[in-house]
Amino acid sequence: MNTGGNSLPSQSCPDGAKRRVCYYYDRCIAGVDYGEDHVMVPRRVDMAHALIRSYGLLGDMTRLRTRPATDAEISGFHGARYVGLLRDLTPEGFGAGGEVARRARGCNVGAVSTYGRSVDNPPVAGLWDYCQRYAGGSLAAARALASGEADVAINWSGGMHHACRDKASGFCYVNDIVLAIEELLGHFRRVLYVDIDVHHGDGVETAFVRSNRVMTVSFHQCTEGFFPEQRGLIEHVGEGTGRLRAVNVPMKKGMDDDGYRRLFEPIMTRVVAVFQPEAIVMQCGADSLSGDRLGHQNLSIAGHARCVSFMRSFSTPLLLLGGGGYTINHVAACWCYETAVAIGKNIADDIPPHCYDGLYRSQGYKLFYPADKNMKNDNTDTYVTRTRSEVLQNLSELEAAPSVEFKEPAGGSIDAEALFDRRLSREEYDPMQRLHRRCGEMEERGFFIEVGKRQLDLTKY
Repeated sequence: MNTGGNSLPSQSCPDGAKRRVCYYYDRCIAGVDYGEDHVMVPRRVDMAHALIRSYGLLGDMTRLRTRPATDAEISGFHGARYVGLLRDLTPEGFGAGGEVARRARGCNVGAVSTYGRSVDNPPVAGLWDYCQRYAGGSLAAARALASGEADVAINWSGGMHHACRDKASGFCYVNDIVLAIEELLGHFRRVLYVDIDVHHGDGVETAFVRSNRVMTVSFHQCTEGFFPEQRGLIEHVGEGTGRLRAVNVPMKKGMDDDGYRRLFEPIMTRVVAVFQPEAIVMQCGADSLSGDRLGHQNLSIAGHARCVSFMRSFSTPLLLLGGGGYTINHVAACWCYETAVAIGKNIADDIPPHCYDGLYRSQGYKLFYPADKNMKNDNTDTYVTRTRSEVLQNLSELEAAPSVEFKEPAGGSIDAEALFDRRLSREEYDPMQRLHRRCGEMEERGFFIEVGKRQLDLTKY
């Protein structure tokens, strides 16, 4: 394996400024199994974490404490009956049939997909724990931003943008994005949501379709037979007080870096100027990358990360979440690089030796891999220009950012120190710190074992 030190392009961090970045990782998520033939593989988050660690990026971030979301927190968006189903459902209970299975299928859990090919949302073992953990990460990240202790917060296990209030959808059971945005709305007047997943961010858009405090912007593939069908058209602009605050940028197959940039940057520049967000949530689904098992776009990792860098440049509190992405080595490489972008640090193209390095053989053990030169791009110059013009025309009709009467959140101020695990951050950066702690624990254990032995000896007399 080549382990040289060629750096990646520095233009990924155009403002050249460092940010206070906090990071959420829960190793328990890696063990969740959607099923042998399912394209969703939660272990990709563990792969990304291992790669982030191998590049030494953990030392540039503060770790968030692992705390699963509570039933009450998840019920802040999802209906009580649906939450109860997710909490109580097991593969065995579903397999037994009867009322439990009927209720589950009614909530799109265990039901065959619309296209009749697979079960998109299986009743996996440990389902509720999984949902609590990734949702807890997004809530913790949102609170870290609201506390003022971080400029950027990352939870690559989050980003489940399809989940609806009372049903699962598109591999998503609990919509952690909606929960995080609701948390941010308790501290910021306006929140901008940006989605660069290959699929339309329908669950989030629907949740805030009538809100004038949340603007949702989704860049996605929109072709016949592609999930979710008939959603995310340009003319879908929101309803009621939320009219013109839903922005949809549909794309055809084969979108490349240049076309994406020509849409993303002018549209987002106008969105930020008009809406004036006080916080930004960005879903960084990696299924828009070239070579994805489900997506049909042709972005490079550099092109995908350029979007993250662009949103970072506004110097507004930024929450970065995962999402789709089904070629797992590409996903991990992408999110690792975007972690470096968030920090403002250049990293080498050559992937360091680590526990998953063998999975990067197909891309030459490089962080960057080439986009498909032979893939047809159906997004002609005319189509890109027309789409951009139509979206910008809609934005020109939007009134200036609404004046929102703001009250202190009912929960009061945030205990920032309760959110962070600074010891863990130091230990992941410097293994010697972890060794010293473990040795100390062993000495302490040895002391109490010795005391116990002496007490046993005393009982003999």
